[in-house]
Amino acid sequence: MFHRLALASVAFLGVVSAQLTITSPSADDWWVAQSLNILAWTCNTSPYQNFTILLTNSNLSILPAPLALIAVQENFDCSATITQQQSAQPAGTGYVVQLSSTINATDVYAQSEPFEIKALGATYPTTTFSAGSSATGSSATASSATASSATTSSATASSATASSATTSSASPTTTGAALAQYVPVGLSMAAALALSLVIA
Repeated sequence: MFHRLALASVAFLGVVSAQLTITSPSADDWWVAQSLNILAWTCNTSPYQNFTILLTNSNLSILPAPLALIAVQENFDCSATITQQQSAQPAGTGYVVQLSSTINATDVYAQSEPFEIKALGATYPTTTFSAGSSATGSSATASSATASSATTSSATASSATASSATTSSASPTTTGAALAQYVPVGLSMAAALALSLVIA
């Protein structure tokens, strides 16, 4: 009996820990209208393989019905870039993103906190990695990483070449005289000298 209860508890905990949560946008993490914006979720704990991304607003004068931004979104992506066309909504508050079943939009798996869409030209929040700033940051990081990698590779290659050249020039050419030192002790001095001259 105790064993069954323990298994049931573990199964229950597994269900509780397997959940889908939207991490961005949020109350402090707004979008900018007609601009690139980021939607992010907890893909590692999600029990769903895919879902539909919907945008809603309780104020029907702003958005009269849920709007499908992406029909089928794979969970393993962990985030999605909302394009300028998809975020071409009027500026306002009370927006909510919902992740729902691809078959039944009313079966909502997760929804964001209510957030604001600010007017075109507004600044992105500093608490998020907005697509606009992220792209620049990533590009700069990628460029510096590439430059650093190229410099490192070049330096390593130069270093290896220099090291190889130094090793080659530092290594003495093996001559008969040098080989004479490896002649077995049992040979006489004259035989050793003769051998070294022959080898030379």
